[in-house]
Amino acid sequence: MEFIAIYLFLAVCLVLMLGYPVAFTLAGTSLVFAAGGVIFGVFDAGFLSALPGRIFGTINNTTLIAVPLFILMGTVLEKSRIAEELLESMAQVFGGLRGGLGISVVVVGMFLAASTGIVGATVVTMGLLSLPSMLRNGYSPALATGTIAATGTLGQIIPPSIALVLLGDILSNAYQQAQLNMDIFNPKTVSVGDLFIGALIPGVILVALYILYLLIYARLRPEAAPPAETESVSVVSILKGLLPPLGLIAVVLGSILAGAATPTEAAGIGAVGAIVLAIAKGQMSIQRLREAAQSTLEVTCMVFMILIGAAVFSLVFRGFGGEELIHEFFHSLPGGAMGATLVVMLVIFLLGFILDFIEITFVVVPIVGPILLAMGLDPVWLGVMIALNLQTSFLTPPFGFALFYLRGVAPSSVATSAIYRGVIPFILLQLLLLVALWFWPEMATWLPEKLKNS
Repeated sequence: MEFIAIYLFLAVCLVLMLGYPVAFTLAGTSLVFAAGGVIFGVFDAGFLSALPGRIFGTINNTTLIAVPLFILMGTVLEKSRIAEELLESMAQVFGGLRGGLGISVVVVGMFLAASTGIVGATVVTMGLLSLPSMLRNGYSPALATGTIAATGTLGQIIPPSIALVLLGDILSNAYQQAQLNMDIFNPKTVSVGDLFIGALIPGVILVALYILYLLIYARLRPEAAPPAETESVSVVSILKGLLPPLGLIAVVLGSILAGAATPTEAAGIGAVGAIVLAIAKGQMSIQRLREAAQSTLEVTCMVFMILIGAAVFSLVFRGFGGEELIHEFFHSLPGGAMGATLVVMLVIFLLGFILDFIEITFVVVPIVGPILLAMGLDPVWLGVMIALNLQTSFLTPPFGFALFYLRGVAPSSVATSAIYRGVIPFILLQLLLLVALWFWPEMATWLPEKLKNS
């Protein structure tokens, strides 16, 4: 009976693989297990009495207001064709180089991923905008699709992103719970802003690794990444498409880094700024604004329904003694905190085959986070490691979600095997960064500490 919590977790994964909606799977499966537990006298229904408080706490959580605002910012940039203009401008800047179109995709994808924060939206958008152009200019299908899929996953690690907002909020609660469990009644705090700052250096390094790989590949195989045929345009026209969206993202991120605004306030600036920018460029109609608002509403409802479902799962999981079971398991592992972290990283990586980052963030992190943090791990380092890990799992064949998203918009002339081959070098680059961050945690912790002490 002590393994019922593990059976619950496995049942949730199985039902999700059958294609049922995530939020209702989490809540429904958990309630079925809870009802069975009450009938057989192995579950205290009092655990579910905490659910209204959990939901009310979610409603009152000002940090999560950033979620719909950042989504709105990204969808406005997408619907108003500002992202398309940004890609065209970057193509004019880098297109004449070998591998230049690929570099343009990486740079634009970095900014689009940061503003949208949803991997599926970024991969689909970049696939529709850039894949035909890359293939038309003679790019290898494997290189083109690999670059687009890998770039689309940058939204997991490049701030400000939805993934980091959700992960930061969960880790903040887990960090406080871990300290209270250790009888520290004046706990330290970690914020979403701290996670943004901690992810900045690893994110920039990953983008640099992508670009370096494209340059080396283009030099070794010039026929697979030839220079693009670009029209002669003025510097003014390039800057006109380049500077406004980059300036908006710089203001949003800069206000957080400088401590002038919280992530929620910066998200509000970004959303309003994106709408004003689209209107100023003559790219925003009532119809496009309605589409952006509807898309934002749909994604936001999905996120918060999953959050409520995850709250039900978490309570039932704890009610069956799952937290104590995992706590004992972690402490029995060799290697202490690092051994336990290695196991968690492996589990998250494997779960990435069947679950989206939102489900993993809401289901797995609240369970393992307090235990790992109580073992002495730095919350910012742990958050960045989890974000990088989730990013890698999106690309891993045969089940990587980014691969499915790209397959849906790629022409039939592009073989699925080419997409799989194309992402392998980028997976290796992400794993290289993950290993580097494991041995040098300062990559994630140095900048937050520096800014706090300045």
